[in-house]
Amino acid sequence: MTEAARPSVVPRRRPGGGTVLLCLFLTLGLAASLAGATEIIANRSVAVSSLSLASARAVFGMRQVKWPDGSPIRVFVLPDDHPAHGAACKERLNLFPYQLRQSWDRQVYSGMAQAPSEVASEEELLNKVATTPGAIGYVRKVKGNDPVKILSIE
Repeated sequence: MTEAARPSVVPRRRPGGGTVLLCLFLTLGLAASLAGATEIIANRSVAVSSLSLASARAVFGMRQVKWPDGSPIRVFVLPDDHPAHGAACKERLNLFPYQLRQSWDRQVYSGMAQAPSEVASEEELLNKVATTPGAIGYVRKVKGNDPVKILSIE
């Protein structure tokens, strides 16, 4: 058979197949935007304005308990199942929430440290960090008039 005589084969598409993919991408995008980018926040008394990734992991993993100036660090976190907790672990610390929990459990059960203070909501976390000297935590959104400082992770 010659090239011109060969029947052309057109791949068949399932009707609506693109719609399913579009819905999936929109759903994933919505979930990502709801989780939002989290910010690491600290009390205004904290002298540092940025932390290395290793230092941030050490602070939230309860292995670093003092700031460079010697003042104690108070860590505030949300419950394990809170969306902002998962986002902060993954986006800012490059850890899964269960890895952070394992680090806390190891420190607590070995008697090396206390677990971080857990609060119920982002508003409560923001208030605790704002009113506790040396405190650190995370929230999804920080407004310009919030009485905390944002720490960058390098």
